[in-house]
Amino acid sequence: MKLLLFLLLLLFSVFLLYFYCIMPRFTRKTQTKAFMHQLFAHRGLFNPKEGIPENSMAAFLKAVEAGYGIELDVQVTRDNQIVVFHDYTLGRMCGIDLPVESKTYEELQQLSLQNTGEKIPLFSDVLDLVKGRVPLLVEIKLHSFHTYPCVLVDKLLQRYQGSYCIESFNSLALFWFRRHRPEVVRGQLSSNLTNPVSESGLILSFLVKHLLTNCIGRPDFIAYCYKDCRNLSFHLNRWIYKTPAFAWTLRSPETFEKYGKRFDSVIFDSFIPQR
Repeated sequence: MKLLLFLLLLLFSVFLLYFYCIMPRFTRKTQTKAFMHQLFAHRGLFNPKEGIPENSMAAFLKAVEAGYGIELDVQVTRDNQIVVFHDYTLGRMCGIDLPVESKTYEELQQLSLQNTGEKIPLFSDVLDLVKGRVPLLVEIKLHSFHTYPCVLVDKLLQRYQGSYCIESFNSLALFWFRRHRPEVVRGQLSSNLTNPVSESGLILSFLVKHLLTNCIGRPDFIAYCYKDCRNLSFHLNRWIYKTPAFAWTLRSPETFEKYGKRFDSVIFDSFIPQR
């Protein structure tokens, strides 16, 4: 009998711990609503066929002119400049298989994006371009346990007069904003990171996939890959905690029609969605 009671108590404790770990933040729901029911152009409104590469000034200008919110990626260079670029390495976009963080900003300016006239932009220049005309969804790329890029990103955002929120796969970025800039709306990025296992390793990939690192970052919203949303922790966040959810990345009208209404906001590319 005592063993049974112990097992029941243990099971109940694990149950409570699980719900504690996946719990979001509740105190910024009003502020988070400003970013709901938005269409975010993924890496700008890019179109390679028109010579407009992703995360380029041309793509961001086109998104602003069309009135779409902008999702973009920021990371740090060797000389501590914050640039807008998605991949860890320069291979896919610039033809050089080296990490972005191994180059200075001046060295990066010698490269072009997908053989166009577009260059890797500074985050500050993108902010000057947008000027608050559309909301920004800023993904912070952290490739290690060091959070100093968050400091540099935040310095730029504190001078920005427009509407923005931040997101990251790395919960340490959210934790930094939780401690130092709690007023900023923040989101946990996730997907089925264990199939295949992401570069973070199996354990960390498992924890982020199941939103168990929410206890670190306490996100205001979840940005989840729409194809992987059959996830218990994701659904419990939606059903129990009423956590806003952003879908990434919808790439066709058919996908938008099928999944768009299941999420509070949508990140899209490769087509122009109906508003």
